[in-house]
Amino acid sequence: MTSGAPTTATTATTATTTATTATAVNTAILALTDHTTTTHHKLKIGKTTLNYTADCGTVVLKEEWEKSGEAQAEKKRAQIFFVAYTVANASATPRPITFSFNGGPGSSSVWLHMGFAGPQRIFMEGKGDAGAPPYKLVDNEHTMLTETDLVFIDPVGTGFSRMVEGEKVGEYHNYQRDLESVGEFIRLYIARNKRWNSRKYLIGESYGTTRAAGLSSYLQEKFGMYINGVMLISCALEFSHLRFDNGNDLPPVLYLPTYAATAWYHGKLSADLQKRSLRALLDEVEAYASSSYAAALFQGRALSATAQAETVKQLARYTGLSPAYIRATRLRINIAKFVKELLRSEGKTVGRLDSRFTGIDRDDSGETFESDPSYQAILGPYASTFNHYVRANLGYESDLPYHTLSGLYLTWGWNEFTNKYVSVSESLRKAMAANPDLKVFVGNGYYDFATPHFASDYCFNQLAVPESRAENITVRYYEAGHMMYVHQPSLKALADDVRVFLRSA
Repeated sequence: MTSGAPTTATTATTATTTATTATAVNTAILALTDHTTTTHHKLKIGKTTLNYTADCGTVVLKEEWEKSGEAQAEKKRAQIFFVAYTVANASATPRPITFSFNGGPGSSSVWLHMGFAGPQRIFMEGKGDAGAPPYKLVDNEHTMLTETDLVFIDPVGTGFSRMVEGEKVGEYHNYQRDLESVGEFIRLYIARNKRWNSRKYLIGESYGTTRAAGLSSYLQEKFGMYINGVMLISCALEFSHLRFDNGNDLPPVLYLPTYAATAWYHGKLSADLQKRSLRALLDEVEAYASSSYAAALFQGRALSATAQAETVKQLARYTGLSPAYIRATRLRINIAKFVKELLRSEGKTVGRLDSRFTGIDRDDSGETFESDPSYQAILGPYASTFNHYVRANLGYESDLPYHTLSGLYLTWGWNEFTNKYVSVSESLRKAMAANPDLKVFVGNGYYDFATPHFASDYCFNQLAVPESRAENITVRYYEAGHMMYVHQPSLKALADDVRVFLRSA
């Protein structure tokens, strides 16, 4: 097997599949036993052929407990669904292994799996258009399987992962229990597959970065499992940077560059700004946001009339919004309103996950959009294609609905953060302090309103690590949104960057 980067986009896949009936899977679920389907595949990337095995199924999570007057026993609590890809290895050195998950909370692992890292992906073109159903599944010439074995994890309550009948449905739906369950799955997989001596990586997206930061410390402290690298795609480590609450003036500052990028993309800025490159524009806006704008918000009512007028003028220049609207916001532009306001005169909204996408609401006079057009553009392709892929390509059958993205975030438990903002950057710092070789990769999309790139920059600039450890942090940016890989140039750039990172970590 050649582990070099793909040399061409021309690929071909063949697979040997052993079908597994839905009855067998349903029986395993009811019996609360582990169940795995194994298939064998070939992926041709240029002149390189990857022979790989795909294992997908469920692992039962158990906990020790004591019954009155009896010895300790194991109690089955939940089942976690996973898909693992491994390449035969003739070398004496074990291949690296990467555990991948997405966010929400409540998201399955389908996005990173079928959009970026897996051996096959959903075909998209343009800014991220999949066309009309049925959607196309193509070989992924950018797959990370060239560099590392891959394990995609669906946390409890997502994908095909479920609680045991009779157990409290929401037990694992909080920050700490989520860490424990995903961490226990990783430990079981490592132990059962004899991978303790492999280089180990985590990759998470959105809330998956919250989970990854927590796991980087949890795995060290609980199991003595030190990680070689953590990849954070669209960071959410400090929720105070993302919540537009009264009295919290960080988000208006940290979102301003993304407002400017979005207005630039849709042609809403003045001619001189539209002529600039996106990066040149952002350099100017970020400098203004972190100096004059932040100082103006800090002063509040003490801000002079002259300074207020100048701030309104600059915000209007950088956002494409009217001075009257900006004055009405008290200089604090809320993301939920910006997505409706920017293109209101055209009867359009812009996306939250990816502000390059536009939508149409029933009512143009509303304060916020009806739904996120960027999410609607990708939900169907990813949900439909994965449901086909797992059965047709991986031979896994189940009558259970696959929860691509559920609303667990609406009721998620935050016991560790009661009466304060969620903050997990300290967990990552502790892991880096204990493990001087831990490398961190941070990927940001310029058109991401869920986790803006400037908020990510601010987070890592505040991370209390010495310069010697800060050198272990790699930050990259892409001209797309939250799932930057739906944009094909960004997919290639992200894959190239992650490939370099994996080889260096």
